[in-house]
Amino acid sequence: MPANLTPQYLEADRRFKAAKTIEEKVAALEEMLSLIPKHKGTEHLQGDLKRRLAKLRAEAEQARRRRGGFSTSVDREGAGQVVLVGPPNAGKSSLVACLTKAQSEVGDYPFTTRRPIAGMMQFVNIQIQLVDLPAVSDEYMEPWVPSLVRPADLALLIADLASPSVLEDLEKVIAILDRRKVALVSPGSPPPPTGWAHVPTLLLANKADTASAETVLEILRSEYRSRFPVHAVSAQTGRGLEPLRRTIYDGLCIVRVYSKPPGKEPSMQSPVVLPRGSTIVEMAAAIHKDFARQLKYARVWGGTKFSGQRVQQDYVV
Repeated sequence: MPANLTPQYLEADRRFKAAKTIEEKVAALEEMLSLIPKHKGTEHLQGDLKRRLAKLRAEAEQARRRRGGFSTSVDREGAGQVVLVGPPNAGKSSLVACLTKAQSEVGDYPFTTRRPIAGMMQFVNIQIQLVDLPAVSDEYMEPWVPSLVRPADLALLIADLASPSVLEDLEKVIAILDRRKVALVSPGSPPPPTGWAHVPTLLLANKADTASAETVLEILRSEYRSRFPVHAVSAQTGRGLEPLRRTIYDGLCIVRVYSKPPGKEPSMQSPVVLPRGSTIVEMAAAIHKDFARQLKYARVWGGTKFSGQRVQQDYVV
């Protein structure tokens, strides 16, 4: 079967061959993997790309260790991974510090954050991972930033209400990521075209405590409310931060489900976290694959007509 490689794939392949650094090669290979048609005729090529990508990532990690640098990868933890993206000095690090116990370097100068900083945000009885990323700007952007935005479950696009160029700054961020085929979109948007990543996004208007904030906020809402949900926050005063926890949880489109052994009370401290729309059998698989294979039915409390109602495997939790 012919591979039928697309022009977009061939362009990414050209960028890979022209790349000078490991980071550029990794970014190009990641794009090639996302663009390659998925069928039997490309299985060998897909395997080759994955091997080359794994080798380059290992080389990058070895180089980092030799020079005592930092890792540009972030292991996923918790109920979802949320990345903070935005222009320089928008206050991403301050927001992460307020919502988690992570200590990013905070400064009044641009490009303070030079590496990804992850922290865990508590929401009721689950934790959600927030990742503070370096600034996205046409002046400079760490080449690996889009590859961390691409797989995220949710993005928080940070606007600086104190900046006179706030609209221009946001459009630059969106355009730069677009060029890497990473689109920031409203939650619930249709699936992306082949090779693109659509990352559900909330727009956070930070520094809502500043003098002209309300005026700028109205301009932002007028400009962006049709594209993203807009939320006003202040890392300085704490405005909007507690409601933001629920907003982030809702934006992840997940549900918390509690297991109840027969004849016992449910465990309300450790829910099973599932994508919205998951079924009983998918919940069982999240607990243990053998449990899912043996499951014939379940009883559900909450969300059904009767407490303890018997439901089949395809019941949506």
